[in-house]
Amino acid sequence: MTADALYVGLDLGTSSLKGVVLDAEGRAVAEVRRAYETARPGAGRAEQDPLDWTAAARSTLAALATATSAADWAGIGLSGMIPTLVTVDADLRPVGPAFTWEDCRAHVEAEEIAAQVGEIDLYQRTGQPMDGRYLLPMYAWIHRHDPERAARTTLVLGAKDYLFSWLTGQLATDPSTASGYGGYDLVRGTWMPDVAALAGAAAAGGGPGRPGLPPIVPSTATWPLEPSLAFILGLPQGLPVCAGAADSVLAAQALDAVTPGAVAYVWGTSTVILGAGGELTVDPERRCLITPLATGGWGTEMDLVSTGAAVAWLSRILGFGDDGQAQVFAVAAQAADGLVPAVLPFVGVGEQGALWDNDVRGTFVGLDLSHGPGDLARAMLDGIVLESRRCLARLHGLGLPQGEVRVAWRGADPWFCQRLADASGRTVIAGDPATSSSAAGAARLAAIAVGAGLPAAAAGSLRSTPDRAAGRTWDRRWREYEKLLAPMRRVYRTWPGKREA
Repeated sequence: MTADALYVGLDLGTSSLKGVVLDAEGRAVAEVRRAYETARPGAGRAEQDPLDWTAAARSTLAALATATSAADWAGIGLSGMIPTLVTVDADLRPVGPAFTWEDCRAHVEAEEIAAQVGEIDLYQRTGQPMDGRYLLPMYAWIHRHDPERAARTTLVLGAKDYLFSWLTGQLATDPSTASGYGGYDLVRGTWMPDVAALAGAAAAGGGPGRPGLPPIVPSTATWPLEPSLAFILGLPQGLPVCAGAADSVLAAQALDAVTPGAVAYVWGTSTVILGAGGELTVDPERRCLITPLATGGWGTEMDLVSTGAAVAWLSRILGFGDDGQAQVFAVAAQAADGLVPAVLPFVGVGEQGALWDNDVRGTFVGLDLSHGPGDLARAMLDGIVLESRRCLARLHGLGLPQGEVRVAWRGADPWFCQRLADASGRTVIAGDPATSSSAAGAARLAAIAVGAGLPAAAAGSLRSTPDRAAGRTWDRRWREYEKLLAPMRRVYRTWPGKREA
């Protein structure tokens, strides 16, 4: 590769597709974002149109090609949200809407699969606590409730897998994305036929009504860009496209959080907390996801559902609008110290993280007439800090070294990062948004795939070190929070007004 070589990363995220171009020094030379909509046709349901993704990808690639020298592009890497289900026919055309990771309608199907395989055995084999957000339970729901769609479905794919097929005409998934199906054997590196069959699918072969699953290839495996697409976009013929990995894995790659003990804290619609480790070790309490990293090793991962989405929700409630999240942090930081309400921040449907409770819901406690927007904002953000602390403590409890927390977050808030450092007792470093994103990690993986590699990303300028006195205050608040959470979890198990998917 030449010194002028450029590497492209595409990240298919929850709300938008992000594209970045890195040069041979690892610097971002172009960035593009294209948004799309999520439909929510019922409680606990979240759907997107896969054709919106391909339109966004086409527009993003065209814009990046205009902003850079497309002739110097040496590879494209892919990152994607998981688990997000796409069903396609024999011509790789989508059949019905995609179910995103926010969709939890398939909890009954997940419980049935886990019961038949055995919850403990299933977790030991997959490293995933099965719930309705995984692809095979999602397809089981379609098989049961939408037989017409099932009859037209030939393949079950993840979101990134579908984008890869559109770019190359090939079917493939990588190990980290495969883990989001709920039927990937971590040790053997293969699909589990028994789990696929229980969902109405086939681990190999398949066809209409009994769809197959894609072949599993290394994250660095490449295929050439589809010739007609390359011609239309003015990109080099034969341009390598690598299979890529899950967004959490590639954010860790971008942050250089892949050595044992390092933690990637990836703030988005949800927040991924991924601790790197060298050995495959499952959580005896089955609260963590075990995810293969893109270039070797394993990630112990927890995903907080109600973080960025919760802040966006509160922004709308407080009248700041859809783009007012920065105002939420600002009014929270300005709120007076003293007695503020407590918040259980679970305004999504249930929570994963280290809690794994599908019944728990968001709760404000201790409100009175003196409380204003800043108090509500601070309470919500402190609830997120406390659940982040739970996840970080779990990583340490599993034997991972207590390393730095490296944050991938566009617009990382210094006030929040300091509170996270104080509450967790760990140094928190926010990376450069342009080079610490999942898209940047995908570009870095593309460089590795073509035999180049890029210099490690520079450490972020925002560094928050824990304050011991503040840490003692957070210890007290943690005890109070747990005292509140325990009875509320019991309440929500039988709450009559709870809206189900």
